[in-house]
Amino acid sequence: MMGASGDLDFMPPEAPLLMAEQSLTRAPPVLRQAKRDTQAKLWWRLAALGPATALAVALVIGVGWWIGAGRASPGEATLMLLIGFSLVWITLSVSSVVLALIHLPGRPPRARPGCSRPVKVAILVPVRDEATAEVMGNIAAMRAALASGPQRHRYAFFVLSDTRDDAIATDEMRAITQLQRTGNVRIPVHYRRRRDNTNRKVGNLHDWITRWGAAWEAMIVLDADSLMSGAAIRQLTDALADDPDAGLIQSFPELVEAETLFGRMQEFASSVYGWLPAEGLALWAGTEGNFWGHNAIIRVRAFAQSARLPHLRGRGGAPQLILSHDFVEAGLLRRAGWSVRFLTRPGGSYEEPPATLVDYVLRDRRWCRGNMQHLRLLFARGFHPMSRFHLLHGATAYLLSPAWLAFMVIWAALLPRVTPPDSYFTADNPLYPVWPIWSELTGIAGGWMLAAIIALLLFPKIAAAGLMMRTPGVLRRYRGPVPFLASTATEIVLAVIYAPILMVQQTKAVLRAAIGRPEVWAPQRRGRVTHGWGTLLRFHWLEVTLGAALIWGIAAGVLSGWLVLVTASLIAAPVLSKLSGLRVSGRPLGPLAMATPKSLRVPRVVRVARGERVRMQAVLAAPGTALPVAAE
Repeated sequence: MMGASGDLDFMPPEAPLLMAEQSLTRAPPVLRQAKRDTQAKLWWRLAALGPATALAVALVIGVGWWIGAGRASPGEATLMLLIGFSLVWITLSVSSVVLALIHLPGRPPRARPGCSRPVKVAILVPVRDEATAEVMGNIAAMRAALASGPQRHRYAFFVLSDTRDDAIATDEMRAITQLQRTGNVRIPVHYRRRRDNTNRKVGNLHDWITRWGAAWEAMIVLDADSLMSGAAIRQLTDALADDPDAGLIQSFPELVEAETLFGRMQEFASSVYGWLPAEGLALWAGTEGNFWGHNAIIRVRAFAQSARLPHLRGRGGAPQLILSHDFVEAGLLRRAGWSVRFLTRPGGSYEEPPATLVDYVLRDRRWCRGNMQHLRLLFARGFHPMSRFHLLHGATAYLLSPAWLAFMVIWAALLPRVTPPDSYFTADNPLYPVWPIWSELTGIAGGWMLAAIIALLLFPKIAAAGLMMRTPGVLRRYRGPVPFLASTATEIVLAVIYAPILMVQQTKAVLRAAIGRPEVWAPQRRGRVTHGWGTLLRFHWLEVTLGAALIWGIAAGVLSGWLVLVTASLIAAPVLSKLSGLRVSGRPLGPLAMATPKSLRVPRVVRVARGERVRMQAVLAAPGTALPVAAE
């Protein structure tokens, strides 16, 4: 099977496609005339963004008036602005949910299957040092799912390897050999390993497009942990075939296969709450949607003509790779006149969550560094305003954590000004007590503003849970109303407990990105993961230190008792982090297991993938002919 050309023997003949690097400082010639925004789309956007914008303007004007009237100190004004900054973005999330609730009853029916023209689609799976049996097992399951359904479209899988470990590379080629010997020959599986992994995933996809892209009309980009049913793949393909203006269509992946407490928290939240904000986002984003890097279909020539990323200029003028490339590629496609849209609730689009708090944070650091880069791209030439908004929104998701931490610090500094004095009586007024007076602005912040933020944070979850409670068929999939409500309450309580730890860790991630500290890339560990106490204590030292300082401040009467819950979470961060890896799947833990329909009744493609992973692992474990480790 293997010849002198090494792993290129696993590839079809080359079909080169030119991919010109784009400029972010000057707008290119318009390649395609984009459709104008419809009046309905503009109204949806006004309804989504209007309340948040009005709140921001009112807040700035109000705080300015308080300062001008001498009724607020600079610290109090800063406190209100920090609360307002958070409230603006929370309001946007609530607006999206409300719009989804309004739109759902009139949601148009799905297009009839079987009416789309044939499309030739390459399914790309970029990998680097991943667990081979897991990746190839997923591919085998998707291949079988495609082979068992309608055959209008033509598909082929391409495993694009940037693996550096020669032992893993040998396993990859042995697995590819096994896949090529078995399964449906009409859906081939190809493999290419790069000698140099220049520009990481961006360079990996660029290499495939410029060497083989001309032979394919569309590409579905997956991650190593992505899994899609045959119906979901065909639905994405049909949607692209039926929309000649579409350059990219993004699905909303559901989380599956979570075995740990922290993983099941994410899976349950995705199952119950995640779909409603997604519906709202798709509604007001329209044809100016976003790309999340995987589980999406892309028109190959549109991408080649308009979405090759340039490098940014880093410290000392060195070229710097754009890390969160997907947001920027979506903006470039839209700049060229192609639509970028979401395909909500196609069903059958899956990915796996990080298993523990530590693994979640490590992944989040990489995402944070990339999203912080987006602030440098807000004024790139030619971007649609909605593309700029997606860039800003992605960065703000991380900036909210430093804002909340700064709020806590300033709030703690202001509170001692209103702590009780040693005596409420003075020599001049021995008969009548003089009570401490709260600053008006501090009182407002401590009252209805915080209550409003908490209510708004919980609103999407309560709204989604309430909608499901009204649908008996849905509740049966969660084992009935009582288990559903118990699991919902458990997820909310755990989310509140872990929130202070995530706030500190995301603040660290923002600071690391600001000073340019590099993040080590490593494949995500899936399934059950165990971290030792030494690792956890080193990882969470800052939370423990902050928690100890808060305990001292509360005990000394310097800080308010409202910080007790935050303090408990921070001081217990190593224990909570250890608990996050607790195995809950398949154990009688009641609400703590946070069962979902996908965990109670595993989707067919997931069940097939489990079996294929086991079989592939057996193939790789069996002694066989050693394959040469070749990299082109």
